[in-house]
Amino acid sequence: MEQGVIPWKKPWTGSRNGAYSRLTKKPYSFLNQMLLGKSGEWLTYRQITQLGGYVNEGEKSSIVVFWKLLRVRDEENEDEVKTIPVLRYYRVFHIDQTTGIKPLSIEEELEILTPCENAENVIEDYISRSGVALNIKLSDRAFYDPSEDSITIPLMEQYSNEADYYSTAFHEIVHSTGHKSRFDRIGKGSPLKHRDEYAKEELVAEIGAAALCHTCNIETPEAFENSVAYIQGWLEVLKNDNRLIVMASSKAQKAVDYILNTERN
Repeated sequence: MEQGVIPWKKPWTGSRNGAYSRLTKKPYSFLNQMLLGKSGEWLTYRQITQLGGYVNEGEKSSIVVFWKLLRVRDEENEDEVKTIPVLRYYRVFHIDQTTGIKPLSIEEELEILTPCENAENVIEDYISRSGVALNIKLSDRAFYDPSEDSITIPLMEQYSNEADYYSTAFHEIVHSTGHKSRFDRIGKGSPLKHRDEYAKEELVAEIGAAALCHTCNIETPEAFENSVAYIQGWLEVLKNDNRLIVMASSKAQKAVDYILNTERN
């Protein structure tokens, strides 16, 4: 964590019924879905030629963009790490604009994720007991709204694997335990007003989510690393308060016990 080299990756993308990369078989982001404007397989010119096909005469390419925040060492002060935005774009063609390429079969297309029975039972039991509203819909945001006591997360089909979906769901569910009617960790409104308090709550939620994924036996090395990357984002606050990680872990444990409806001696 202190090396600051793990980039956090948003675990969801656009809908799997929209435009997606032929190479990765993953749906494009919401922005790229809008830029492309057509569902189905998209390929770069190089990918088309590698598959033995060619672009039809007169066809024009479309643009997809890729961006991320890159953490780098400051050239003037090597002890400091700064974040810089990186933006790239690629030109792609829809498979209908090509000849000589066989479309993917239904079996070869985007992988259908399988709900985890253990995780689904945990979520269903908690939602029914707590009264929290759970909205699972096509979305580019995942959040808990304490003023409405409601959770919103993207559809499972927007994730590349089950672990990322449940990690996101559990993160927001742990947030909901901070409602004034439960453990009263967070105030009314979202986001929280003070950065330090927000950081503390994010640590509680992510530690709790990781624990719930472990309990349900759905964690993966990739999902765990993304959790570390997320916590890393609040490392500055951790440095300012050595007791914070212990406090966050304790509150996360209470939240997990509450969600699982278990008592701990």
